[in-house]
Amino acid sequence: MEIKWNDSSCENMNVRKNGEVVYLTFPALERETAVYHGFSTRFGGVSEGIYHSMNLSFTRGDQEEAVKENFCRISSAIGFPSESIVTSDQTHTTNVRVVTEEDRGCGITKPRSYTDVDGMVTNVPGLTLATFYADCVPLYFYDPVHRAIGLSHSGWRGTVGKIGKVTVETMARVYGTKPEDVLAAIGPSICQECYEVSADVIEQFRGAFEEKDWNDLFYAKENGKYQLNLWKANEKIFLEAGILPEHISLSNLCTCCNPKFLFSHRASHGKRGNLAAFLGIQK
Repeated sequence: MEIKWNDSSCENMNVRKNGEVVYLTFPALERETAVYHGFSTRFGGVSEGIYHSMNLSFTRGDQEEAVKENFCRISSAIGFPSESIVTSDQTHTTNVRVVTEEDRGCGITKPRSYTDVDGMVTNVPGLTLATFYADCVPLYFYDPVHRAIGLSHSGWRGTVGKIGKVTVETMARVYGTKPEDVLAAIGPSICQECYEVSADVIEQFRGAFEEKDWNDLFYAKENGKYQLNLWKANEKIFLEAGILPEHISLSNLCTCCNPKFLFSHRASHGKRGNLAAFLGIQK
């Protein structure tokens, strides 16, 4: 499969290739040698059919052994053992779990002992947080002062609930994180032009965001639907949480515009695998 995407703004991320595995990184986080991170693409795995090839979901019908091999490959490419991964249990909540050494391997080498977790934070070196995507928004957080990290999944429900802010508040409460120290990133996800939503979704955004921000977040269409900007909404949430503008990285890379490069639920009409975001603290 040729490595190709439609969105030239992928220049905001680094495209890394290790063997057959292709993954993405943020330049600002890559400069921070105390952490490692990545975002998977469709390249370099062993899955077949609609899951071709780097599917990282055990729950969408793919063969379990193929998914395990995919995790081994992406982990090796980025530079951490797959046994170090702790996975989310995403149900579009704003629940953020404090991950400890006891969670090592949850969702990979052993069953998760928790449910309904869309965000995770930790300060344990050598644990790798992993969350999953096929249009929703990956949110990365790194506090270099207290050596703490966070990784959260933000669909429209999580964005309305401002899980990005909840994640920063959790890091502040548990680790003493100051928002102005946090380096944050908004990963590949669906862009505004691809994301049509109904009026009832927009009503919730009107309730969650000030009226002065509405024009930046959505616009109405003649069919009674709206185009919603999750990137801008999460950026505003970061700023509301106290993260400095110069500490925010935006991928500006749309999953739906690039379905041969990234999995997209909308582009595939639900026939797809999952991408994953990874973030860990070096030992």
